[in-house]
Amino acid sequence: MIEIRRSAERGRTRLPWLDSHHTFSFGQYYDPDHMGFRALRVINDDRVDPGQGFATHPHRDMEIITYVLDGGLEHRDSLGNGSVIRPGEVQRMSAGTGIRHSEFNASREDPVHFLQIWIEPGQYGLPPGYEQRSLPARSGSALALAASSDARDGSVTVHQDVNVYAGTLARGAAVTQPLARDRHAWVHVARGSLRLNDQVLQAGDGAAVGDETQLRLTADEPAEVLVFDLA
Repeated sequence: MIEIRRSAERGRTRLPWLDSHHTFSFGQYYDPDHMGFRALRVINDDRVDPGQGFATHPHRDMEIITYVLDGGLEHRDSLGNGSVIRPGEVQRMSAGTGIRHSEFNASREDPVHFLQIWIEPGQYGLPPGYEQRSLPARSGSALALAASSDARDGSVTVHQDVNVYAGTLARGAAVTQPLARDRHAWVHVARGSLRLNDQVLQAGDGAAVGDETQLRLTADEPAEVLVFDLA
């Protein structure tokens, strides 16, 4: 079973310096029918103007993944971490008992485009933590494991039973991602166009998947995709 959430159906926050689309309820956008999917709570598709960003603010008891599509995002937090996240990298911040951080476009000339993803942790009250890695190398017929509960294959650690896969597909390329019978998946198309099994997905579209044993992803044009394998 595949249930599609179209890009145009998402919520939106528009500020002079920010254009953000919300797959699930977030901030002032509230949709009781889209409060998340399994442990996946937030997918925000953010574009931030040059030199602008989110001033220091707090988080608690959430696993936060940042995935940059274009540009660079500068991160600073109350643990003393400071870095710039760029395409081909993934960042994980465990808010745990409490953390404060800021995120700003690292450029004063070019916009930054990124996804911020929130996953509910399997346990509350964990120590806050931070991790940033380059996406593991992959073959042309497989997605890279970006995040997992056990840090295998060079992925960042998420304190939840979830596997997050990411990758780019050339036009006509196909990937088959297995899905165990007791698992669920959310597929998010970051850009481009592809077919999920027999369903066509465009940039910004998402799809909830259940009762399927595999995901067949075929790119109708160059595409970038994230797949969340969830309990």
